Amino acid sequence: MADDEAKKAKQAEIDRKRAEVRKRMEEASKAKKAKKGFMTPERKKKLRLLLRKKAAEELKKEQERKAAERRRIIEERCGRPKNIEDANEAELQTICQMYWHRIYNLEGDKYELERAIEIRKMEISDLNSQVNDLRGKFVKPTLKKVSKYENKFA
Repeated sequence: MADDEAKKAKQAEIDRKRAEVRKRMEEASKAKKAKKGFMTPERKKKLRLLLRKKAAEELKKEQERKAAERRRIIEERCGRPKNIEDANEAELQTICQMYWHRIYNLEGDKYELERAIEIRKMEISDLNSQVNDLRGKFVKPTLKKVSKYENKFA
């Protein structure tokens, strides 16, 4: 019996050691799996959220910068708006005359620019035709279909 109990105790000790080794192996494999997957789904989600927040901030800053630039350009081109609420009739007339002169000058500049553009277009077309003449290449016009049987000269 003592022999039987010794065998059972020895077997229990072996089983305990095997269980201990198995447990250590499982823990080691879990640790390896945890180390392999650095970007867990939670981390990915958090990173995406942070990137979205940063992009939204950048977009907002860009919009504010564009709005400020737009206001600056409008002020530069048009000037500051005049206060017409507290102005009397004489001041209103001077403001209107000032705007009229400004519009008159701008329309004149616009006409001159449009005329210069038209002149340049004509010069370009003339130069293109001269180049085509030098090359000997001509654009063949599309011919209209004419009936063979209809005699126009008779």
